[in-house]
Amino acid sequence: MRLFTRLSFLMAIAVYCCDILAHAQSAQESLTAMSPAPLTENFAKPWWIPRHQQKLDDIKTRADEIKLVFIGDSITHAWENRGKQEWATHFAPRGALNLGFNGDRTENVLWRIEHGELDGLSPELVVLMIGTNNTGHRQDPPAHTAAGITAIVDEIHERLPDSHILLHAILPRGKTADSPLRQLNTQVNQLIEPLAERPHVSWLDVSSLFMTDDGRIERTVMSDFLHPNAEQYSVWAEALEPHISRLMSPLHDGD
Repeated sequence: MRLFTRLSFLMAIAVYCCDILAHAQSAQESLTAMSPAPLTENFAKPWWIPRHQQKLDDIKTRADEIKLVFIGDSITHAWENRGKQEWATHFAPRGALNLGFNGDRTENVLWRIEHGELDGLSPELVVLMIGTNNTGHRQDPPAHTAAGITAIVDEIHERLPDSHILLHAILPRGKTADSPLRQLNTQVNQLIEPLAERPHVSWLDVSSLFMTDDGRIERTVMSDFLHPNAEQYSVWAEALEPHISRLMSPLHDGD
């Protein structure tokens, strides 16, 4: 009986320790999503910091004319290649700046903001979409990714108090509605949508553009079930158009 009691006690201690470790790991993941850091993976080293510096140089040259800023990851970055023509047609005439960086997670965007990518700017509108690399690379819990996105919104508000934020839902990923990464993105979107209750924040979710009625993503839309194909940037630009037009003054709504 005494042995049984001792074993039960030891098992309880083990469970307790595991619980503490789990909570510590969860807290660390949450802290990671909210802690500014450059992208340091091997594939990023040759180009990430130079791109950041190039954007700072662009800002110094064009600060007064920049009235529309896009912030995000590779999906936003690709307005410079897959969506180049649509960018030139819809956004460049509005004085647009693309601050999308391949591979970025929330902490990388925070680092870029803290290191000058919004300094000296006074845009009318900031379009923010970030988070799919938090859910994809590390499979962060939705609350952690949402906390990182909230921290970015806070930073934008602090640095650009007169700018409006169009908070863009993370695009769907994975072939079907029950894909684990799709579900993570959906849960993050549910958590961040209420940020649109803040002054100067609007919510936009165009997920349905990229899916069939039963929630599938076709390879003709996203060949890797993550990044929109080139043709989809035209669809996306047309969907963004009325919202950007509504949130920007006529003076900067194209020429």
